[in-house]
Amino acid sequence: MQPPGPPPAYTPTNGDFTFVSSADTEDLSGSIAPPDVKLNLGGDFIKESTATTFLRQRGYGWLLEVEDDDPEDNKPLLEELDIDLKDIYYKIRCVLMPMPSLGFNRQVVRDNPDFWGPLAVVLFFSMISLYGQFRVVSWIITIWIFGSLTIFLLARVLGGEVAYGQVLGVIGYSLLPLIVVAPILLVVGSFEVVSTLIKLFGVFWAAYSAASLLVGEEFKTKKPLLIYPIFLLYIYFLSLYTGV
Repeated sequence: MQPPGPPPAYTPTNGDFTFVSSADTEDLSGSIAPPDVKLNLGGDFIKESTATTFLRQRGYGWLLEVEDDDPEDNKPLLEELDIDLKDIYYKIRCVLMPMPSLGFNRQVVRDNPDFWGPLAVVLFFSMISLYGQFRVVSWIITIWIFGSLTIFLLARVLGGEVAYGQVLGVIGYSLLPLIVVAPILLVVGSFEVVSTLIKLFGVFWAAYSAASLLVGEEFKTKKPLLIYPIFLLYIYFLSLYTGV
């Protein structure tokens, strides 16, 4: 019986350790390279750094996530503020030309109220009032808000189906006729009779524009009870401008 021979040599595979004797260490050299990890971002392969790999292995990969841009954050400023310039321009035309024969859909001023259009009209009226008396400017916005509230409460008491925002918008837009007659008053201010007629025309124009939108068929015989305070409100607005 022959003695057993030496065991077959073991050939290490990729990833296994290789034990060498100390006599062979002089001929060994090399380096340990970091793992080459690639990410597929949008079809392009990008080499990931060692620090990034370390964070992902430790469960902190969420720190490296980049949020996609939200299309809602890229809206224009006017759209963010809900300002429609075409709609405001159309409403201005409806107020300045209240005659039904012109074919404007004037109910859009009441049925689709907005805030920025009436506010711009009131602020513009306040600016031109600086020529008259500076101290009344703060009153104009106050009277617009509380005067509209009074008209709203009176309309609801009389059985009208109208919201405060609708009244606020209509009363604000209907200041436009007073803005139109204001420059004329500067020219004919020395002629008392002509000036008075222009003032009355401006007040009737503004009151008719507002009343024709706010006073509907639901009021029936109660229309004068709402038209009269609207007329008085615009008389007071004009008095704030002229100082009378």
